[in-house]
Amino acid sequence: MIEKEELNGEMESYSWIGGFHNLTRRKQADLSEKGGAQLLPSSNSDPKLNKLSRDLSIPQLLAIGVGSTIGAGVYVLVGTVAREQSGPALTLCFLIAGVAAALSAFCYAELASRCPSAGSAYHYSYICIGEGVAWLIGWALILEYTIGGAAVARGISPNLALFFGGQDNLPSFLSRVQVPWLSISVDPCAAILVLAVTALLCLGIKESSLVQVIVTAANVIVMLFVIIAGGYLGFKTGWQGYSVKGGYFPKGINGVLSGSATVFFSYIGFDAIACTAEEVKNPKRDLPWGIGLTLSLCCAIYMMVSVVIVGLVPYPVMDPDTPISTAFIENGMHWAMYVVSTGAILSLCASLLGAILPQPRIMMAMARDGLLPSYFEAVNQTTQVPVRSTVWTGVFAAALAFFMDVSQLAGMVSVGTLLAFTMVAVSILVLRYAPPDEATDPVFLQDQTEIKEYERRRKAISNIVLICFGSLILTSGASARFLPVYLQYIACIVGGLLLLCSSVLLSHIDQYNGQSNFGNSGGFLCPFVPWLPILCITVNIYLLINLGLGTWLRVSVWLLAGILIYIFYGNAHSKAAKEGRAYTQIGSPTRETI
Repeated sequence: MIEKEELNGEMESYSWIGGFHNLTRRKQADLSEKGGAQLLPSSNSDPKLNKLSRDLSIPQLLAIGVGSTIGAGVYVLVGTVAREQSGPALTLCFLIAGVAAALSAFCYAELASRCPSAGSAYHYSYICIGEGVAWLIGWALILEYTIGGAAVARGISPNLALFFGGQDNLPSFLSRVQVPWLSISVDPCAAILVLAVTALLCLGIKESSLVQVIVTAANVIVMLFVIIAGGYLGFKTGWQGYSVKGGYFPKGINGVLSGSATVFFSYIGFDAIACTAEEVKNPKRDLPWGIGLTLSLCCAIYMMVSVVIVGLVPYPVMDPDTPISTAFIENGMHWAMYVVSTGAILSLCASLLGAILPQPRIMMAMARDGLLPSYFEAVNQTTQVPVRSTVWTGVFAAALAFFMDVSQLAGMVSVGTLLAFTMVAVSILVLRYAPPDEATDPVFLQDQTEIKEYERRRKAISNIVLICFGSLILTSGASARFLPVYLQYIACIVGGLLLLCSSVLLSHIDQYNGQSNFGNSGGFLCPFVPWLPILCITVNIYLLINLGLGTWLRVSVWLLAGILIYIFYGNAHSKAAKEGRAYTQIGSPTRETI
């Protein structure tokens, strides 16, 4: 018999990556089909405090996903991208971007159905990759949702001002005020809206999801008005926007691809659905449907709106700031401006709710694991939502929205999203080829069959690592315009060969195909593995590299602060470190003795 202390000691001495065991240790997930991600209670916590209310079904998930995804982007991006990049081929840009987003959506759908826990990409990274990566993903997502919520809130007051005849006519308690000695413009309207949404979220997921359903439905009705009324005007005027000089591809295929990369970020709201996994009635069925329907509906709306607007106004004269309103005004429908402005406000409100909703659940998940103070772990027993985390999220986002114009920080939102998308794709590869299963660790090897299984897993992990390095080298070479051309070609060839060879080798290794004991069984399975996740990894790394040096410098400061917090707090308080591989979720077997 091997006692628990001896077992943990042996496990601490072993790591696939040498001395980085604290970064690569993984927590277990063995959930019942209806169970949530309730952790084993520690000595100082009440398990009742960790229980979330299961009130969400497919309609609520669809409202959360669509509300988080269709934001102000559709009211602005159609003009900017059409003028500067794609021309009339804007619809094709949205289609390509939708397909690229679907790569990540497929990966999310499998992980969400098999591991329905709060925390989304943070949780998946922790159980599939390791604690260090999971911490950075969680920390980056906190930044993403905070800045995203503040940026959305700052965009509401200019649209609201249209109904009052201009910014100067807004009520004094809502109008922006310039503070000369600080060179800042405070926005009380943005702060008030953030606090109002925070209060709504504290009432309960059922109440907040109902409001999201109503607001999102109204926004979709506005979109349908744009499509139907714009289509009528288009047939009446002869679709003059498609008769411009240069044809459908005035800036070639490069313009279309560049525009696709820009509008890709219009699809990144569906990950909010995964963050609500513990509050879904039937996560194995509803989460994949919610994610899939959200992406499909948003792609259809984006494409139909772009078809209409580009056809109404020739792209060279399209207004980059208010393209939809201007298109109706130029065709004699001045009153439609108020309908479109209403839609913009509704979409911003829905996006604001979708931006603040996930962050408290990520903080709660990190606190459960000991990486953040246990203060953020508690769930209010009356409303069954993490009220403490929600309040702190709202207060911080409200302060940021009040004092700062965060438009210059908007690129930082994309870093968190793309890092999460990349790690989710990597997690799918790990889940299929080397799912967390302590029975194959060297400590437990007993016969030749187990040794062969360990070698198979080791080869799979090695190829997954090489795939990531190959994607990084390939996309870096393709993006490094400052390098001589011959160095770019060398990098692309080396990275491409490394990516291709490791991908082929991985494809010849047997998969588990969802038949392991890891998580829920019988749920959605991501298709075309390993090729779809590999393509997803490559696309996301390419987009990450092309976000710009300034964005990465700002994000690096945040990530460095996160690393310091992890070193001095998270690593010391990690439940995975304290409890070894016995750290698990309710329903999982623990090895007291073997």
